[in-house]
Amino acid sequence: MSTYVYGIVAASHPDLPDGLVGVGDPALPVRVLKEGTLAAVVSDAPEGLRPKRRELLAHQTVLAEAGAEGCVLPMRFGSVAPDDSSVTGVLAERAAHYEERLRVLEGRVEYNVKASHVEEAVLHQVMAESPELRSLAEANRQSGGGSYEQKIQLGEMVAAAVKAKEAEDAADVQQALEPLAASTSVGPESTGWLVNVSFLVDRDSAAAFLDAAEELRASRPHLELRVNGPLPPYSFVEPGPAEPAGATAE
Repeated sequence: MSTYVYGIVAASHPDLPDGLVGVGDPALPVRVLKEGTLAAVVSDAPEGLRPKRRELLAHQTVLAEAGAEGCVLPMRFGSVAPDDSSVTGVLAERAAHYEERLRVLEGRVEYNVKASHVEEAVLHQVMAESPELRSLAEANRQSGGGSYEQKIQLGEMVAAAVKAKEAEDAADVQQALEPLAASTSVGPESTGWLVNVSFLVDRDSAAAFLDAAEELRASRPHLELRVNGPLPPYSFVEPGPAEPAGATAE
């Protein structure tokens, strides 16, 4: 049977709770594979594993239990190796990288921050900040709405102003929070979000980080700001050397 990998810890990591189970239906027992100074938190990999809510929560629960007693390098959901020996082989081959990551991430957690514009509020703001837009909109209003070309011109100018505001607000959010983080990782662009950044934060600084995020939210009512965390430091495990062919991630 293949081996499901939840995360990597130091071999000296405290024991996991008795009876801890992970993915699968029925849930499969979690165990620890040690190799030198490192260990992998694993279970057997169930057949036909899918990213259903129950399985995702099971994966997160195992990582939360492991992270409660020390640093854990979390693997993404669905990380599967052919067998136990493949896992220990990866630990041996990448020992220097994993040991370095454990040292860097000790005592730190991840907060993911996403931001989007509140459409009506940002439209009011860009109009308020631009005399040119206000003048053109007023001219169109006085002429019964304006010609087709004038409407197109106003629409294009408003769209450009909103786009510029997105870039400005994205930079503001990142610059406000970066000083409170040890590191940052910009997430993939996605429709609807002007900011998608993960911050690596010392546990002792978490309250200050959350206070700063709340200040941003209060001072920029045209922004919808979402903070998710504390999380295992998913975005900061890599970069590292390529995995050997024996390990696969589905």
